[in-house]
Amino acid sequence: MSQAEVSGAGTPGAGAAPRRPGPLWSLGLLRSEIGMTFRRWRTLALLAVLAGVPILVGIAVKIETGDGGPAGHGGGDGGPAFLSQVTNNGLFLVFTSLAVTLPFFLPMAIGVIAGDSLAGEANAGTLRYLLVAPAGRTRLLLVKYATTLAFCLVATLVVALSALAVGALLFPLGDVTLLSGTSIPFGEGLLRALAIACVVALSLMGVAAVGLFISTLTNSGIAAMATTVGLLITVQILDTIPQLQAIQPYLFPHYWLSFADLLRDPVYWDGLQKNIGLQALYAVVFGSAAWARFTTRDVTA
Repeated sequence: MSQAEVSGAGTPGAGAAPRRPGPLWSLGLLRSEIGMTFRRWRTLALLAVLAGVPILVGIAVKIETGDGGPAGHGGGDGGPAFLSQVTNNGLFLVFTSLAVTLPFFLPMAIGVIAGDSLAGEANAGTLRYLLVAPAGRTRLLLVKYATTLAFCLVATLVVALSALAVGALLFPLGDVTLLSGTSIPFGEGLLRALAIACVVALSLMGVAAVGLFISTLTNSGIAAMATTVGLLITVQILDTIPQLQAIQPYLFPHYWLSFADLLRDPVYWDGLQKNIGLQALYAVVFGSAAWARFTTRDVTA
């Protein structure tokens, strides 16, 4: 197998034009990659852990308050306000569970999937064979990132649906009292819960891009996963140090809990826009870095 073939940029034969895969081929590659990712036991184990978090939170709140325990009173802008409202309305277990899993559990799962996306293929020796096919390095990189984003959405929905089921079983459901004091129907509350889940999934774009970039730097999937998770923990620690407040608005976790602003009437869009804009910036910067590294990488080593 020649170096040109492995690099995905083989020299066409005399008088022959190189074949380029069409969009349907790319969709097939994406579908195959997503299917392979979600069939792995590691992925299923991560989703099972994420689904278990709302169960533990719901049971803990139920035990703490009891059937006749005092109902909580919301009084803040983040997770604690959601937790205190769970006994009044089981739908708040969705918001609580997302607030609990977003700082660590969800990003850690994304870091595992993103970090192993290319490094795992290289370690298994399958990366060079993927590039022999007419995928091309850029196309393959985009497919890997799209698969990671799909996992972001599925993981977030798993947490939300598990929390909704547990909340409906353990607590009453009804009209939703927003953080601003306004009451809305339960159906509208469900729509806001779906919107919040989508915002949380988008909040993980930056972590996915960082993990993908790290995955291009090594042939060890374990090293890439550990580095991504370690970087995540480090950045979150930096985001809590008061002396570093000048740089904190540029750290990808800084606006994660801004999804709480969707539970206000009217909705506060400033924090949400800053969060999505910052995630998009990280996706562009680290996605470009991953592309620059991957397109010049010697996969025969």
